[in-house]
Amino acid sequence: MVAIKGEPPYVQFRRGAECDADIVTAVADKTYRVILWGPGSIGSELLTAMIDHRDDLEIVGVKVYSESKNGVDAGTLVGRDPIGVTATTDVDAIVGLDADCVIYTPRNGDVSEVCRLLASGKNVATTVFGFYPPRMSDADRQRLASACRDGSTTFHASGINPGNLSGVLPLALSGMSRTIDTIVLQERADMTLYDSTDISFGNMKFGEPPDIIDAEADPFLRDMKSMFVEQVWLLGDALGAGLDEVTVDIEVVPAKRDHQVFDRLLKAGTTAGQRWNLVGRRNGEPRVEIETLWTVGNEYPEHWPAPEHGWTLTIEGDPSMRVHFLTLASFSRNASIAEHAQAANIATGMQVLNAVPAVCDAPSGFATNATLPLIRSGTGFRR
Repeated sequence: MVAIKGEPPYVQFRRGAECDADIVTAVADKTYRVILWGPGSIGSELLTAMIDHRDDLEIVGVKVYSESKNGVDAGTLVGRDPIGVTATTDVDAIVGLDADCVIYTPRNGDVSEVCRLLASGKNVATTVFGFYPPRMSDADRQRLASACRDGSTTFHASGINPGNLSGVLPLALSGMSRTIDTIVLQERADMTLYDSTDISFGNMKFGEPPDIIDAEADPFLRDMKSMFVEQVWLLGDALGAGLDEVTVDIEVVPAKRDHQVFDRLLKAGTTAGQRWNLVGRRNGEPRVEIETLWTVGNEYPEHWPAPEHGWTLTIEGDPSMRVHFLTLASFSRNASIAEHAQAANIATGMQVLNAVPAVCDAPSGFATNATLPLIRSGTGFRR
């Protein structure tokens, strides 16, 4: 086998035994030392993926937040045999570890934490913030860039949306375009069966009075707004849209009746629907749009657009094209509602986990979905 010049070492070719063509294969010829920061609904899936499938990713540390997980073996945390790596709440101990990459998946991100990790010589791949650093706030961008320089490291953020569906997929489809007029991604999701109510009710403020939903005042909502705004800019910049602004509109819809959602009661009159509309404009005309249509309690407003559940990407241009994406536990076997609800978390995390080799091998600085090579499954077909 020979590595092709200019390509990351994990993408190699082998000569076909019975043909003259070169066959591309995924080759794990290098082991990367990885820290998992935050084994929650997403991070725990990444731990199981590394333990079960990824011999090229060696878990060397796990950062947890609760005392009940402190001192527990990482394998035990996710129902696997012990692997000899103890989870810890000690940030200093994590920073002091020798690692190639930190997969950073806490519920709430902290720029200072990430800067410390980058400056310590560890690359960072995250699902939390910084999806397009060129359009972050000047202060945060400069802090991250300085930390990357100090540690000779790379920072990357991705997921499902923001991430693949609002970055990788539109860019890939644009390869079939002669010209593009508009790009619109719609996400429709009812979170009633999403059991992480600390996120849906706590962070996202479902069940709160409608006037509480303020993406300028609330830190989590503000960060979420920034993530989507950055994705609009990424597509606009990458495809030459010439955007001069990104507008943000949020419509909040109250519940018509009470709903019991796991351990939370969503009362009539409180927030049951949120429609976020983020539009990149040129001279006032829409060019790139991301719209989220989120509900809890399954009361879908009649006046909202009604795309299929999941994600619908529409590119108007020459030619025009549309794709619909839905992620479930399986389309062929019986699966529980909980498994189906968790599928999007798996997809979110795997987009980042599979990017670890590319992030570690990228030049220091910022690596975005527009600059990294195509990220493929590190495992591929089931063995």
